[in-house]
Amino acid sequence: MTELKEDFSLKETSPKIGGGRVSGRERLTSSFDLVEQMEFLYVRIVRARDLQVNQVTGTCDPYVEVKIGNYKGTTIPFEKKLNPEWNQVFAFTKERLQAISVELLVKDKMIVNGDFIGKIKIDMPDIPKRVPPDSPLAPEWKRLEAKDGSRARGELMFAIWFGTQADEAFSSAWHSDTAVVSGENIMNCRSKVYVSPKLWYLRVNVIEAQDLVPKQRNRNPEVFIKAIFGNVVLKTTVSAKKTANPTWNEDLMFVAAEPFDDPLILTVEDKLGDNKEECLGRLVLPLSKAGKRFLPLPASAIWYNLERNIADGEEKKDVRFASRICLRFSLDGGYHVFDEATNYSSDLRSTMKQLWPPVIGVLELGILSAKELLPMKSRDGRGTTDAYCVAKYANKWVRTRTVVDSFDPKWNEQYTWEVYDPYTVITLVVFDNCHLHPGGAKDSRIGKVRIRLSTLETDRIYTHSYPLVALLPNGVKKMGEVQLAVRFTCSSFVNLLQTYSQPLLPKMHYINPLSVFQIDSLRHQATHLLSSRLSRAEPPLRREVVEYLLDVGSQMWSMRRGKANLARLMRFLNGFGVAWIWFDQVRRWKNPMTTIFVHVFYVIMVLFPQMILAMFFFSLFGVVIMKFKKRPRLPPHMDIKLSFADKAHPDELDEEFDTFPSSKQGHILTTRYDRLRSIAARMVTLNGDLDSQLERLQSLIDWRDPRATAMFSIFCLMAAVVFYIVPLWILLLFAGPFVMRHPRFRIDIPALPQNFLRRLPSKAESLL
Repeated sequence: MTELKEDFSLKETSPKIGGGRVSGRERLTSSFDLVEQMEFLYVRIVRARDLQVNQVTGTCDPYVEVKIGNYKGTTIPFEKKLNPEWNQVFAFTKERLQAISVELLVKDKMIVNGDFIGKIKIDMPDIPKRVPPDSPLAPEWKRLEAKDGSRARGELMFAIWFGTQADEAFSSAWHSDTAVVSGENIMNCRSKVYVSPKLWYLRVNVIEAQDLVPKQRNRNPEVFIKAIFGNVVLKTTVSAKKTANPTWNEDLMFVAAEPFDDPLILTVEDKLGDNKEECLGRLVLPLSKAGKRFLPLPASAIWYNLERNIADGEEKKDVRFASRICLRFSLDGGYHVFDEATNYSSDLRSTMKQLWPPVIGVLELGILSAKELLPMKSRDGRGTTDAYCVAKYANKWVRTRTVVDSFDPKWNEQYTWEVYDPYTVITLVVFDNCHLHPGGAKDSRIGKVRIRLSTLETDRIYTHSYPLVALLPNGVKKMGEVQLAVRFTCSSFVNLLQTYSQPLLPKMHYINPLSVFQIDSLRHQATHLLSSRLSRAEPPLRREVVEYLLDVGSQMWSMRRGKANLARLMRFLNGFGVAWIWFDQVRRWKNPMTTIFVHVFYVIMVLFPQMILAMFFFSLFGVVIMKFKKRPRLPPHMDIKLSFADKAHPDELDEEFDTFPSSKQGHILTTRYDRLRSIAARMVTLNGDLDSQLERLQSLIDWRDPRATAMFSIFCLMAAVVFYIVPLWILLLFAGPFVMRHPRFRIDIPALPQNFLRRLPSKAESLL
């Protein structure tokens, strides 16, 4: 069992955001007011003209070196160009600069002795300062100077200014802390905003086929449909109608992303044996032919002619092929396409924009910094971490720049999302960038943060340091902390309250619901599709990042998670247990004054029944008001005690991290299988006991025990007469004191109804 020493608590912080003007509910209106201001020196190298030709080579391969003290950055060199154009931006952190001037050196790639074509020198006090929304500084042409200070041939167009991370050039700039990164890998350091492709549910309703021509005419064909879309293959069941005109009426569903690149391929297959199939026809449908629908009305059924399957080496002949297939083919836009775990989804809208609810507010996230990160890899014989963050809400993903070689990185980047539903979760993950040098491995997980918007007060700025917790095969470990600033601003309070009365999902999920198996299968397709699309962006959002953020694999077996969920259930049921213990003490007269008060209160409720509901809701109101002072004041965070991460046995964690199918063999696999069998045996026993109790209730009326059923029928007749003659309030007036009578008038043995039910028969004795 893991012995915890780290502090896994959530900590409230007081960063100097908004110029130090933040105080809980203060509304700051300037852009980037949720982050600490960071100043940078920006240098934009646009182009050069009329450069000096190298006397040795007879040409010029120019590039520009921006040099500030010990920091320097270089543009891309061009071959044999006297008028090159770069349009590159360099950003240097101001607090690290100690030089008094900036040098722009225009060099020739073929000159290796440190010489240069020309230079321009700018003193620091002469550099202007720009703060958005000021217009960008216009680049200017300046004459190059030679090494001796004389005028050199050629001019350089550039712009230089002091700015902040709010500058438009920030995301695309080369940063001075990435000087150790070279070549194309610099692209992997930049910040980026991604938008998920628009996802649709593709529904194919296979109805029937006609005039199929199997090659083996002396047998009844066993026909099914195979549908291929991208890398996903789905099959219908074998038609129960084993003729040349089979029927199915089955739905096959896929996830499609715009733009629609892949067609849908349908093949009619005849099952000849266990692993042998024969293609009876083929149909290729581009998704442009699919109708987009958002109403529950089914799409029109259309007959399509099948193409004959041409075997390898067979010549294609103009043969009339009469086989055809009837199906419905549509893109269902009335559903929400699940790509995240349903318990913490960040978006619940349908695909069709016409069905979206109104915007209720804006979510703003300031990613400030991290501290005390652990070394994730080794470089030059020492541990290092190159951290970046990725946050997702709805269809918008944001990625911060990578801060190279720092255990306390500072990002100070702010992002904004529109909010349509408060019952949504924003997820942020921190990763170590392993692609800054050639031959990099997968990016390593550092930690994850989830924040549900409904737990946030509107217009309040939350500034906290969240623990980054990693569950490893050897136990739970704190990987560091990440400091965030979050604000949920409500634009329409009426729309916000109205969302609590609306269905959680689009109406199509209730009119034409999908099965649990379909949702799981479609979610797997959606996550695979998103991983594939986002990994092709620049810089790529890699598969391991997307899958970790979307919680792929969260539904796999975990003994630890099972115990945690059971503990959550028991924590809820504990309230009923406490209430029963209190009532048992009342009926046993442990505190006579309390018991007498309960008797009096019960009599009043029986005599004045109109007060029952009023008192019930008034009591609930009082409980809610009393709990207001103890309401949670901190946003939710990863709780290791709630997750049972601090109590997990190493073997349970090893099993949780095992692959599926299992990679273990021998004794370990046998032990885990036996453990699952023992748990399943207890569940089977519990289920059997519950079944027996329900069957005993059923046997009251089905004459399984004729004497018991006869006694029950006589009791029902007598009860009907008594309840008809005696008013209900009189019966209740006597029933309550009888149940709560003093222990000296009670014998502690099972009551008569309990004894009667236990003697009724069940079907347990009929089981093998």
